[in-house]
Amino acid sequence: MDEYPLIEDHGLIGDLQTAALVTVDGSVDWFCCPRFDSPSVFGALLDKGGGGHCTVRPLHTTYATKQLYLPDTAVLVTRFMTEAGAGEVVDFMPLTGTAVTDRHRLVRMVRCVRGSMTFEVDIAPRFDYGRKPHELHVTENGAVFASEDLSLTVHTLREPDDERLVHSVTGDHDLHLTLSLQAGQQRGLVLESAADGPPRQIRLEEYERLFHDTIRFWRSWLAASRYTGRWREAVERSAVTLKLMTYAPSGAVVAAPTAGLPEQLGGERNWDYRFTWIRDASFSVYALLGMGFTEEAKAFIGWLDDRIKERAGGEGDSGPLNIMYKVDGSSDLKEESLEHWEGYERSAPVRIGNGAATQIQMDIYGEAMDSISFAHGHGIHLGHRGWSGLLHVLDWLADHWDQAGEGLWETRGGRQHFTYGRVMSWVAFDRALRLAQATGRPSAPQRWSSTRDAVYEQVMAHGWNEGRGAFVQHYGSDVLDSSLLRMPTVGFITPEDPMWTSTLDAMENELVTDSLVYRYNPEASPDGLRGSEGTFSLCTFMYVDALARAGRIDQARLVLEKMLGYANHLGLYSEEIDLTGRQLGNFPQAFTHLALIDAAITLDAALNRAPRQGR
Repeated sequence: MDEYPLIEDHGLIGDLQTAALVTVDGSVDWFCCPRFDSPSVFGALLDKGGGGHCTVRPLHTTYATKQLYLPDTAVLVTRFMTEAGAGEVVDFMPLTGTAVTDRHRLVRMVRCVRGSMTFEVDIAPRFDYGRKPHELHVTENGAVFASEDLSLTVHTLREPDDERLVHSVTGDHDLHLTLSLQAGQQRGLVLESAADGPPRQIRLEEYERLFHDTIRFWRSWLAASRYTGRWREAVERSAVTLKLMTYAPSGAVVAAPTAGLPEQLGGERNWDYRFTWIRDASFSVYALLGMGFTEEAKAFIGWLDDRIKERAGGEGDSGPLNIMYKVDGSSDLKEESLEHWEGYERSAPVRIGNGAATQIQMDIYGEAMDSISFAHGHGIHLGHRGWSGLLHVLDWLADHWDQAGEGLWETRGGRQHFTYGRVMSWVAFDRALRLAQATGRPSAPQRWSSTRDAVYEQVMAHGWNEGRGAFVQHYGSDVLDSSLLRMPTVGFITPEDPMWTSTLDAMENELVTDSLVYRYNPEASPDGLRGSEGTFSLCTFMYVDALARAGRIDQARLVLEKMLGYANHLGLYSEEIDLTGRQLGNFPQAFTHLALIDAAITLDAALNRAPRQGR
């Protein structure tokens, strides 16, 4: 743990209520419990000295590592190769189901597959982001780490007649084990939170059952995918990753399972993404339904329906919906900094909670309505109370659409009349009119129609900059913004319109660097934060989608193939990519994987329509 691993040098495992990151060097350096947004138990990713970790790696030797997922699963295998032998660690979390529980298990099976190998195991939890002490109790069959609010029990994986290969050395708070294995031998650990009994010896038969049940779940789930296009491996890995970031009890999708990873090394753009954004999760409906995952889309629409009914009829400028929530639908996301943590590669502050939760972002209403409308076309319908809530939301939006906000990038430099927010307000009324007509439910067609048209005329008058020959970030600005790549996707403008193709050309000249796309230029449009950032992976996939819709199919395919090359060794993406190709920001990011799926589906369809070229 002398140095921080690269952000991309991690794999993700989870049980659909929480998740863990495992490095290519065999360390679990991020794990929050009992759910995604709970305090961390292992947090060395954000403070190598005080964050806590669970490490399994070869002892005192030079070794090479490789990491892979078992095909079509979220079971992670980390392999170690030395001259004396080869071994591997198999990591997974058995599924917990849809009932809220504090009991979560992280299984770490250690195997020697060739020659011999001695592994060292260090278990060093640091509860509540390292703020709460714990006691360590060691028994013959394992150990218990007990803090004020949470316990972590270590069970051993072995047969009763196995020779005792584990030697325990304990300090005041941590546990150190060594395992000397020959080819064919395997031992392991199960880390269990809120266990209902003392440490116990788990026989290999029970392990095999957990292992095969977990594999069976993932392969059965992924078998429902209808995607058979050209980029199946990348698309299906993205789907599994999104599923890993879904909180099963509510259907909410977190933006990422991590907090505080920097968008710029040494910078201050270090946000907590362990929450559910209305925007990001609404986009998930397209990706999930596009692949055939109806139940997941239905679960999220149910979660969104609850948010609409709770806050319907909200008063004032703040609006009836928050931009983000906790996975259970609560909205207390107070932001604070962990001053005792140094941050990833000393990128402080490390923030938990998210102060952007109280921002005004007008686009969320369009994204919510768009996802509800799209889901309706796939047989997922709102009930009477949900529709009544929507009427209140749309009534508020009709009164307030023409106000400034912070925009989808959550800038902290003051409110503006963001063009993207206006476009999505147009979407909200457009989809409401279509849905009301399709269902015959009560509506306000005259008001919605006139408001929709007023929004459209305003965007065309003020969102277009004649000098730039492009739609711009906000009114009165000449700054480009890649969020507007979605304008043809949502139908606000046709992809062949000269105003749009001119905008696309302007973005290519200013925001695109060797196929990678920046969100905007913060120097030209100050966002209230110091420093810069890398290219935004979400925006690159949105660029692919826009190119494909505009008929620039060869270019779209090249950009997509290049972007797939920036994935990590497991096909995962963080939020951003810097000039060296290094991944930055929270990891993995749901928005990026959603956009990958959408781009692949759109480009597949465009390629299938295009005439085949002769050889």
